[in-house]
Amino acid sequence: MNVLITGCAGLLGSRLADYIIENALADQVIGIDDLSGGYIENVHSSVIFYRRNLYQDHIDDIFESHDVDYVFHFAAYAAEGLSPFIRKFNYLSNVVATAAVTNCCIQNEVKRLVYTSSMAVYGNGDPPFSEDDRQNPIDPYGVAKYACEMDIEIASEQHGLEYCILRPHNVYGSKQNIWDKYRNVLGIWMNQKMNHLPFTVYGDGLQKRAFSFIDDSLPCLWRAATIHEARNQIINLGGIRETAILEAAQILSDVVGGNDIVFLEKRHEVKNAYATYQKSIDILGFEHTIDLHSGLTTMWNWAQTQPQRQSKSWSQYELDKNIYSYWKINQ
Repeated sequence: MNVLITGCAGLLGSRLADYIIENALADQVIGIDDLSGGYIENVHSSVIFYRRNLYQDHIDDIFESHDVDYVFHFAAYAAEGLSPFIRKFNYLSNVVATAAVTNCCIQNEVKRLVYTSSMAVYGNGDPPFSEDDRQNPIDPYGVAKYACEMDIEIASEQHGLEYCILRPHNVYGSKQNIWDKYRNVLGIWMNQKMNHLPFTVYGDGLQKRAFSFIDDSLPCLWRAATIHEARNQIINLGGIRETAILEAAQILSDVVGGNDIVFLEKRHEVKNAYATYQKSIDILGFEHTIDLHSGLTTMWNWAQTQPQRQSKSWSQYELDKNIYSYWKINQ
C-alpha cells in the first residue's frame, strides 16, 4: 500500500507520516511540500519527498511513479484572517491546488482522497455546528474550503472518486509552524513568549474556539482513508470543549511561566466557532485524551528545542485597504 501526503512538512502532514511509518501501516509514504509554510526538518527520513508547488508544478509523474492508493491532501495556506487581503493567493493555494490533486486522484484511480477542510465553511451560525448545517463562510479562506468540498463531491458523482472530507478544530502540537504571525494562534503566542513579547489578543478575547491536540486525531486521519464507514463522508474532527481565546492565553501563560496579554483591535471573524463531534466518535473512533493544558505543555517543550527562525511576514499584500494596524507593512 502506498500513500501520498500533500503538505507533508506541516503539522498534520508530517505527524501523520510519522504515525504511518512508526506503525508500519503502508509500504511507501510519498510526500509533497513546497516548504513555504513547513520545514524539511519535520519530514521523516523514510518519506519519499518531492518539493513541488501544487498550483504551479506538475505532480502527475509522482502519482504515476508510485502507484498511489490513498491521498491525504493537507497542503493549504490557512491564514483565515489574512485571506481578504491575499485573495488571489488564497484561491490559488487552496482551490487551484486542490483541483490539481483531485485531477490526479481521478486519473490514477486512487482508492480514496482524504481532504482537510475547515470550521471556516460554517461561518456565522448557531454553534455547535453540525455536518448537516448550512455552510455560510464569511471570508475568502472559508469560501475556498467550501469550494474545494463541493468540487470533490462533484468529482465523486461524475468520476466515482471516493473521498472523506474532514473539518478539524484548531489543531495544534509539535511540528506546527510557530513562525507565522498570521495563523496558528497558540503558536503565535509561543513565538511571542520566546521573543519576550506579550501575547496579543484581537478584540475582547471572548470569541470561542475548540482546540485539538494533534496526537488525538492521528488514528482518525488514517481511518478516514481506510475504513468503509468513512467513505464519502463529511466529518467534524476533534474539539470537544469550547474555550474562549482569552482563557486559552491564560492557560498558555501558566504553562510558559507567565506572560502579559495585550488587546489589539478586533478583526473580521466569527465570534464563536466550534462544532459537534459525535460523528467523529461514531465513525472514526475519535477519543479526546489530552486537555489543553497538557497539550500546550508538550508543544511548549518541543518549541523550546527549535532553532530561531525568521518569522513570516508579507512584504506586500494584494489589497491593503482596511488592513489591521498590527499587519500594516513596515510597522
